Amino acid sequence: MAEVVEFRVPLGNGRTLLVLGLEEEASEHALYLAFSAFGPLYSVKVHRNAPVAKPGYYALIKFYSVRDARRAQCACNQKALFQTTPLKVSMCTRQRTFPHQPLVLNSYKCRELANHYLGFNGWSSRIITLQNISGFEEVENEEEEVRTSPRSQQSKYLCIQELTIPQHGICTRGVGVAELEVDPNQGFHMTTHSIQKLAVQRALSDAFQKIFLVVLENGKVAVEYSSSQDDPIDCLAEEEFKGLIQVTDLSLSGLNHEGEEEILSDLSVDEE
Repeated sequence: MAEVVEFRVPLGNGRTLLVLGLEEEASEHALYLAFSAFGPLYSVKVHRNAPVAKPGYYALIKFYSVRDARRAQCACNQKALFQTTPLKVSMCTRQRTFPHQPLVLNSYKCRELANHYLGFNGWSSRIITLQNISGFEEVENEEEEVRTSPRSQQSKYLCIQELTIPQHGICTRGVGVAELEVDPNQGFHMTTHSIQKLAVQRALSDAFQKIFLVVLENGKVAVEYSSSQDDPIDCLAEEEFKGLIQVTDLSLSGLNHEGEEEILSDLSVDEE
């Protein structure tokens, strides 16, 4: 059977294991090593037992895949694994449900998931544009804003990033915006660097939200575009982005990358 894996925070009881009988709190790393052998993990969290229970700890381990979680439960239940006493591993059936849309997966987790299923060389991304869009919003009462925060100013950046999975013929784009109210007297350059980096990370995460993985039981993976309608960002030619807004020019040399986060420390910003 095929299973769909999305680049979103995994929800549902079928993806979470409850591990009872832990002897030490410091076993989080050992749990990760033991259970990640069955598939990529979203999180491993260790908690102390309730006061009414016997001393010890329990853990919640969340997988992206229902199939991986079930295989891990069957293989690890009543096994000692990394300690002297056996662990009780069961499917977690009492989790809070969230009626809203699934939470977006951050760029680091997206890269981890893509590297696992597609390989480190199975995908690539590049920045199309990274632009300073500070000051383009209309302020209803500029005098009041200046009076309440005379020394602060809003720094805002827009990033558009392209994600390519050549083996599956997928090419899509993501948009990320980051803003922060900064004090020019307190490390403005470093704050600008941080905002740029956050915009880049959000753009990559947004691009991954537009695809999903179809994982077959034999381990083969297909990649599908998640939207049935053409995305306007994906349809625009690269040169068309230059006419969307007028902003400060940025030097983007050296920002292209493959399968890893951008290094923005050498980014050159020309301030007008």
